[in-house]
Amino acid sequence: MRCVFPRPARQRKRSAAWLASMIAAAASAGTLAAAEPLVTGAAGATPLARSARTISLSETGHLRLTSKHHLTLNEEGSATGTITGTIYIHLHIANNQGEVTAEVNIYPRGGSLSGTGSASYQVQGAYAVFLGKLSITRGTGSYAHAHASSLRFSGSIQRRNDAVAVRLSGPLSV
Repeated sequence: MRCVFPRPARQRKRSAAWLASMIAAAASAGTLAAAEPLVTGAAGATPLARSARTISLSETGHLRLTSKHHLTLNEEGSATGTITGTIYIHLHIANNQGEVTAEVNIYPRGGSLSGTGSASYQVQGAYAVFLGKLSITRGTGSYAHAHASSLRFSGSIQRRNDAVAVRLSGPLSV
């Protein structure tokens, strides 16, 4: 008598999409532990986390006064450099203390960056020149995870017409 074993079922190659759908079905049925991250092969895998990268920011802005209220200058212009777009700055000048604080919003294609900073200033003839630090505290769109804590913030204010030239530089994590 001859012993016959059943033939194994033919194995098919499974795609990453098929594997993901099976895992999702198992998770929704409660048969897969949800607390453990799943790592699939490189082909068709979706990253579980986005790694941050740092860029060297070097921006220059030439702005014009849009409005003024006491010692607050509201400025608008174009930012050029590493990231290009429209830039808005609200400069709050502490007249007798030689300090200026700023709220900065930059709108490049695909998102926005917002931050605050402070600087000391000196009057030099027709200009008030400032130098300090600025932090990027919030971003949207492509810049949703952007942050920086110590960007160099410098520039000048033309005393005749309140036009501002500003420069931001330093490491930005995006």
